[in-house]
Amino acid sequence: MKVKISTGERIFRVFNYIFLTLVVLLCLYPVWHVVMGSFSDGNKLISHTGPLLLPLGFSVDAYARVFANPNILTGYANTMFILIVGVILDLIMTSLGAYFFSRRGVMFKKPLMLIIMFTMFFSGGIIPFYLTLRDVHLTNSLWGLIIPFMVSTYNMIILRTSFEAIPESLMEAAKIDGAGHITILVRIVLPLSKAILAVMVLYYGVSIWNGWFWASAILRDREMYPLQLILREILLSNDSQAMAGGAGGDAEALSQTIKYATIMVATVPILCVYPFLQKYFASGVMIGAVKE
Repeated sequence: MKVKISTGERIFRVFNYIFLTLVVLLCLYPVWHVVMGSFSDGNKLISHTGPLLLPLGFSVDAYARVFANPNILTGYANTMFILIVGVILDLIMTSLGAYFFSRRGVMFKKPLMLIIMFTMFFSGGIIPFYLTLRDVHLTNSLWGLIIPFMVSTYNMIILRTSFEAIPESLMEAAKIDGAGHITILVRIVLPLSKAILAVMVLYYGVSIWNGWFWASAILRDREMYPLQLILREILLSNDSQAMAGGAGGDAEALSQTIKYATIMVATVPILCVYPFLQKYFASGVMIGAVKE
């Protein structure tokens, strides 16, 4: 049976489609502008005004200069090390903490959880945190960008809520068979939490990939700079003109496209990963809204 749609409902749907389409275009256009600018001719781009819908004289010179810059490749290697090692350690430590607080009968469970949640709203500050890193010899080291950030309280709360949703009967059956807590966590809890673990990978991965502040604060050797810190230097300093071949009109024009190309090189990898995790994202992130 076909449901009859009223005139008001039709008007609302049309308005809704138009509004959402405009929102999507507003979100996508900045990305499209950067993509088109990265493939444009520098001289034409620097004199162009208004929206950029197509490349102005197709050119890949900017990408050639970007990949010829050794700092970009070194930054990629440093970022991949921080990303891979960091995400693995983050998942291990967050899973251990979430499992501990998801079990029944844990002594001082609520007071300990309140103390941990306190850190979400109050901290010692940037300077004391830096001094702590210095005293434990984590400055000017890539490990200084991994070890202090292995557990996010927010992520641990979400993961704990997911673990609490797993039937307790599974844990009891495993205990009867002689399984310990590590066995239960690895063989039962984690396999049943793939969706939320994918969300954790996305949260931690994006945070690490976009991180530049603490890298700029604790790293002194340029050989250790992650990709985002290299990107920041290129965008805010004259590094793009140096990559373009020095001073002059042509170099200045090419430096504009180099900035766009650098943004794309730093953005595309994380954009390629997201579609593979998207199917887990919606179901996994809603778990945190089921209960506290």
